[in-house]
Amino acid sequence: MVLAGESSRHIKMSSVTKTGITALRVANDIVTFRPGHKSDFELPPDLKSIVVKLYHPDLERITGLEPEHSLLLSSDDSSKNPLFCHGCVYLPEQDELLIMSDLLQTTNSSALPTILISRILLRRETDRSGDERISSVDWMKLRPPPIMPMPAGACRYKAGILYCSQGTMTPDSGGLWYMALGKAPKPILTSYFNKPFNSIQSVVEDTSGALWFTDASVGFELEIRPRPQLPNQVYRFDPQLGDLRVVADGFSRPMGIALSPDCGTLYVTDTGAGRHNGGFDPTRAATIYAFDVTQRSGSPFLTGRRVFAYLRRGIPTAVVCDNFGNVYAACADGVEIWTPGGRALGLLGVPGGCTSLCFGKDGELFIGAKQRLWKMKLQET
Repeated sequence: MVLAGESSRHIKMSSVTKTGITALRVANDIVTFRPGHKSDFELPPDLKSIVVKLYHPDLERITGLEPEHSLLLSSDDSSKNPLFCHGCVYLPEQDELLIMSDLLQTTNSSALPTILISRILLRRETDRSGDERISSVDWMKLRPPPIMPMPAGACRYKAGILYCSQGTMTPDSGGLWYMALGKAPKPILTSYFNKPFNSIQSVVEDTSGALWFTDASVGFELEIRPRPQLPNQVYRFDPQLGDLRVVADGFSRPMGIALSPDCGTLYVTDTGAGRHNGGFDPTRAATIYAFDVTQRSGSPFLTGRRVFAYLRRGIPTAVVCDNFGNVYAACADGVEIWTPGGRALGLLGVPGGCTSLCFGKDGELFIGAKQRLWKMKLQET
């Protein structure tokens, strides 16, 4: 990516190199739900590393017996800003990671909050056993281009990144923006038949090149967007045909979205239980829904809507699938994992919880946890 301070490109704010990244191993902790058994579900408040809560033995096929993890970056000792929150994307060609911050207040009280993008170049070394590990990272904090304000989710797309721009109080701002490496962002989609989107949150591309994305009134709740003109919905856009359709509705606040490896199942998270002030309403949705992607009259539709899972704690802010179809969701105490059939396998307990996640190289799982960015090495993904 070009880092020049042009209005149409990322603006570099600061850069730092972190060395001496070490790997820790942790044994799995078996948890049982059977009556009469007392298991330690709660994570200690002073937790400093990731722990694994094993609900089902099959989780060890994913984690192994003593999974390895590393703390890559942290703002705990500096600004304490939530810099690792949303839109985690791994670029294998560059071996780098991009992730967005939460809303950050500016020093100008009259200005809107801002969102920063962290660009993290991974440096690897081979240890004595022949395993390759991340030993250091180069971390750059970037301001998004003004024409692409308030990015939330993102995904790999063509030769770059597709960003979900939430927009600002300007009604026609926001949408899906494609940013090729070294190029200025270009709008892919900015409205639904001239009605502005609310605040696009997450996007995923299927094998045909079509884009599935969630749109929720998060920006209005946070007072960075005008009053919504559309319901909170899920959309599908085929860039080749110019075909834009609403494919699912009836959500409180649709947030995360993921496709199964065969693109036959679409997962959508509903975070209606979360309050914009950090509160939680246990009577509302903290749910992952699954849909079948089916063909009708030559077009894809979503059918068979069903509850896939309800989170044990917090709201599912992000969701991803591995190559075996297992489902991983960001939640208040870490990462919950299920089989494609909905069986709960366990929890990767993360200090402070998880808000974003993505897969990297050879079984790596990157975990955004607000002020911290973790990497966990899995066996099967």
